[in-house]
Amino acid sequence: MTTNDQYFINQVIEGDTNAFSVLVNRYKDLVFTLTLRILKNREEAEEVAQDTFIKVYKSLSKFKGDSKFSTWIYKIAYNTSLDRIKKNKKHINDVAINEFTEHEIKTIDNALDKLEQTEQEQAIQDCIALLPGEDSFLLTLYYFEELSLDEISETVGLKPNNVKVKLFRSRKKLATILKQKLEPELIEYYERGNK
Repeated sequence: MTTNDQYFINQVIEGDTNAFSVLVNRYKDLVFTLTLRILKNREEAEEVAQDTFIKVYKSLSKFKGDSKFSTWIYKIAYNTSLDRIKKNKKHINDVAINEFTEHEIKTIDNALDKLEQTEQEQAIQDCIALLPGEDSFLLTLYYFEELSLDEISETVGLKPNNVKVKLFRSRKKLATILKQKLEPELIEYYERGNK
């Protein structure tokens, strides 16, 4: 689906403004999800998502195709969200999280594997939404967009190694929340399985 993004980009640059609506429709849900993950406020996320597409439209001729078009849009969404936070001077409080080892994260991952795929995705989505904005944003790109470390680092403007560290910390926070939320679900899962 994304391979013909360039076709629509060229159409817009050549003056066919209707072609832009194809690109908006293709990416609007994810851009909104990402802005909501950071801003934690539906109205603000909608405004920032709109601002993102205005910026995309105005700077479309600057897109050189060095990265995927989607990565470029996510980067604009990320930076526009951060600008909004600075403008609002909102301070997002981080949740205090116990230290988690990689082994414990693997245990959580294994527990997740036992849930139905759709239940698992919904459970992760719900828990990701509870995390602070940047963690939420990174994990959405990592788990649901399946971006590589390089693509994520390009999106957020950090070195891949820094992204790796941030992702690990975000996963620790997610693991803490999943553990609290999922244990009752897992018990229910095993009870269902035994009937």
